[in-house]
Amino acid sequence: MKKIVYLIATLWLSSASAGSYDDFFMAIIRDDASAVQALLERGFDANSLDPKGQPAANLAIQRDSARAFEALVAVPSLDVNLLNASGESALMLAAIKGQLGWSERLLQRGARVNQPGWSPLHYAASGPNPRIVELLLARGAAVDARSPNGSTPLMLAARYGSEESVRLLLAHGADAKPRNERDLDAADFARAGGRTALAEQLQQRTR
Repeated sequence: MKKIVYLIATLWLSSASAGSYDDFFMAIIRDDASAVQALLERGFDANSLDPKGQPAANLAIQRDSARAFEALVAVPSLDVNLLNASGESALMLAAIKGQLGWSERLLQRGARVNQPGWSPLHYAASGPNPRIVELLLARGAAVDARSPNGSTPLMLAARYGSEESVRLLLAHGADAKPRNERDLDAADFARAGGRTALAEQLQQRTR
């Protein structure tokens, strides 16, 4: 009899846990901060990963769930440096989305500015908000960080980011000469993005 009771209790707890898991990530997707907070107060782990390996805070940023993000970032146990399956941190996702306020909150919580491989500065340089590039540089981001394929933040800004981001990177000493594994430099990136005048300016810095 005791074994049956134990089995029922185990199954109930397992079912409740699964329900909480689904509820938690659905609340983030719906940007339901009160539901997120209620689950966290009941002991749900803020560092849980969704079925695709996405940390909760990363998912909130990806879904533009501002209220859920604030509920998560207020939790002392939140590890803001968790990476998703693609090696992306919450700061990287906030940076490429141009979310300055979220980037500042993550930095206040101890988000890493530099990391091996793709860095937050690569993502910020690709994004629409040069203020995040400026913020990361002020926090000591490596201006010539190399990605796994050898690309630098300057290369990404030259093709995908704002020209102000390019100017900020150059003002902080970014080198226009490096080439990535495809033998492309920053001028080539600008040219590929249809930015002929910018490409010429960057080309002059390689002479």
